This record gives sequence, structure tokens and C-alpha cells, in this order.
Amino acid sequence: MTELSLRELNRTLLVRQMLAQRVAMTPLELVRHLVAVQGQEPNWPYVGLWSRLQSFEHDQLARLLRERKLVRSTMIRRTVHLADADDFRWLRPTVRQIVHSALQAPYYRDEIEGVDLDELAVAGRELLSGQIMSRTELGNLLAERFPDRLPRRLAESAELLVPMVHSPVTGAWGKWRNRSVTVALADEWMGVPMEAESQAETLVLRYLAAFGPATVADMQAWAGITRLAEVVDDMRDSLRVFTDDQHRVLFDLPEAPLADPNLAVPVRFLPAFDNALLGHKDRRRIISDEDRQRIAREASAGVAMYLVDGFVHGRWTLDDSTIRVTPWHPFDAADEAEVRAEAERMLPFVVPGQDGKIVIEG
Repeated sequence: MTELSLRELNRTLLVRQMLAQRVAMTPLELVRHLVAVQGQEPNWPYVGLWSRLQSFEHDQLARLLRERKLVRSTMIRRTVHLADADDFRWLRPTVRQIVHSALQAPYYRDEIEGVDLDELAVAGRELLSGQIMSRTELGNLLAERFPDRLPRRLAESAELLVPMVHSPVTGAWGKWRNRSVTVALADEWMGVPMEAESQAETLVLRYLAAFGPATVADMQAWAGITRLAEVVDDMRDSLRVFTDDQHRVLFDLPEAPLADPNLAVPVRFLPAFDNALLGHKDRRRIISDEDRQRIAREASAGVAMYLVDGFVHGRWTLDDSTIRVTPWHPFDAADEAEVRAEAERMLPFVVPGQDGKIVIEG
């Protein structure tokens, strides 16, 4: 089996993630290709699309949510993502095990212990049928049926049990943090039923198109589910097989191109939670283990990072109308100039209508 170097895997990931050069796809085409775009907080998906598309405006994404072509909901890794509505129909059932497993965490378990979960699911569906309401409203209604329980936790538990989508207002541009979520039943919102069965083979193929070559452990880390080794074993004859620098087996689509390890790539600013950074168990193809340790304690809250020569070089934050760049490694003059130039291009997008500035620390 051919061994792929770290730089080959890096350049291939950047090409498949549309980060090696901005592309002329539509936002909907891009989200479909990426399978699902992290949307844990409202504004971050907009930044991710801006960094990949030749032309992109805020309302293009907001309109797709309003038109119900994209949905915002809990799916892979039990986190909120945006996905094409047709993809969500099979994706949510395929990752059902990780979504439902949240109910075993103390955050939920301590509040719903003793509650019949089937009854909770039925109640959630009945109360939400034909409605769009906030989690607070849903929780208060559920608390009438399940007294002495924390209403918000009841609503969140029902959302894990029954596929729901967030309203377009919840995913609209304007907030870097959003604690107000309104929900609707997914099948009612989309006008079509959810798929009944898991489609794990489709999951593997779509993942490899956007993230491959990859190990089974990578696939599972991205999706948040287990037992994909059995699925890949059944598909093995139709996949290409490589190894990495640690002699682990990598799988890929038969016709998917591999990138030149010497491909010149531009500076890119990535949003917090971007799946280019989170889509593998072994993330060395884009961020070193040492740099991951720098942010380990705050990673769950989201850390926006930027790439130089295809690898994470540091982090960036938005401080009011100032983009603040914090390098983790030395710059040469050319790289610093390119980072500043890309930040200046991004500034009017992330602080529209304001006079902003760029600060590179250190």
C-alpha cells in the first residue's frame, strides 16, 4: 500500500475542503459537498462559507434557511450543524445513537430519571405539531405533563428524541453567541418524512469525498458514532487503500484525486468549530498535537484559527470591530503580510458597516 505523507494529506484535505482556492460553487452546493457545516453558534457558518467561496453574501445563507433548503439541527457529533434538507433526512437517523446517548449524561439524566422517554417523545411531538416555538415555551408545556422537572431540560431531551429543526431566525447572521432557540418538527418543516433506516454506507462515501483519505477512527470521530469498521469492511473492495506515516490504514474513494504535497496554498481564516479542523481523529494533517494542547481547555467553547502554508499557525478573535490575530509560531515578512491582507479582506464581512482594524499580536 502506498504511504501518504502528512503534507500530501494536508494538501488533499485543503483541496477537498475548498480551502486551497476559493470556488465558484453556490452555498447550497458547498454545504452538500461538506455534508454538514458546523453551526453551533449563528455567525460561524457564514465565516466558513466566506473562506471557501469566490462570492458570498450573508443573505445567501440566511435565504437558504428561510426557504427550508438548508436545515439547522443536532446531527453529527451531537452538535448543531447546517445540512441540505435532503441530506438531513438520512443523516440524523444514521447518527441517532450519538444523539440519543446524550440522555445518559448527568446534565440530562439527573432531570429525566424516571421519565418514560417514549411518553416524553410523544408529548413533545404532540405539543409541537403545527407549531414553531421556543425551547422555553416547549419546556413549560412539557412541565405541565411531567411536573417537578426542569422545563428547559425536558425540552432539550425531547429535541434529542424527536428530530427537530431550528427556525431561520435562530441561524440568521448577527450573533456570535445565541441562547434563544426556536424549534419545529423536522418532518413538518421539510414537508417530507425522515428516513427510517441508517445509511452508514452513504455516510462513509460522503465523508471520504470531503475529508478523505481517512482511517475508520477518523470517520467515527467526525460522525460521533461507532461500528463503522464493519461498514467499511463490506465496502473495502470498492475503496482505495493507503497508509499514513504511522502505518495506519487509510481509505478513499477510487477516483478521488490526491493533491501535490508542494501545492502552494493561501492563508485562510477558519471559524470556530470548522470541520476541517475537527473532522479527523488524528488532526495532525492540519493542526499539530502541540497546538491542540494550547486550546484543550477552551476548545468546547470554540476557537477560531487561521492557516499558514496549510497548517494552523495561530488563532484569531473578534474584539468589537477589531480582528485580533495571535500567532503561535514565528512569521516571516511575506506570511505576516498575507495574514494581514486576508484579515483585511474578511473585516468588512465580519463587521459589516463598521470601521474595523487588524491587530497582529507579538
